[in-house]
Amino acid sequence: MTVGTVILILLMLLGILGRSNVISAAAAILLLVQFTNSQKLYPLLERRALEAGLIFLVISVLVPFASGQVKPHEVLCSFTSLPGIIAIASGLIATHMNCQGLDLLKQYPQMMIGMVIGSIAGVAFFGGIPVGPLMAGGIAALIIQFLNWLR
Repeated sequence: MTVGTVILILLMLLGILGRSNVISAAAAILLLVQFTNSQKLYPLLERRALEAGLIFLVISVLVPFASGQVKPHEVLCSFTSLPGIIAIASGLIATHMNCQGLDLLKQYPQMMIGMVIGSIAGVAFFGGIPVGPLMAGGIAALIIQFLNWLR
């Protein structure tokens, strides 16, 4: 059994214990790829799985628009009210931080384990939702940049 397999099994178990179905399912899918000798899928998954996941995430966020739950005047309020302007600014900051997080994870992929463990702990103990290693990476990148600035 390889180190990667052991890590995936541990992550799956941690996901189950921490009630993080997303992490458990991801680890289980990668274990299935390993055990079926389909490792040739790794490059495709590495390149496109994030994109596919983001598509489904955005679809889930856009459903209220498609179903008519969000009214046109509510959309207008997002451009003219203080909470709406704060939401727009937050979106700008979050997407920038996500990009920083992706860059950080490309440079230091070993940080992913800590982010996954932190996500599991956040779900298990703080009622969090594990929507993204990218945001965790963005926060980590921000902290690292801040610490480098302090030096």
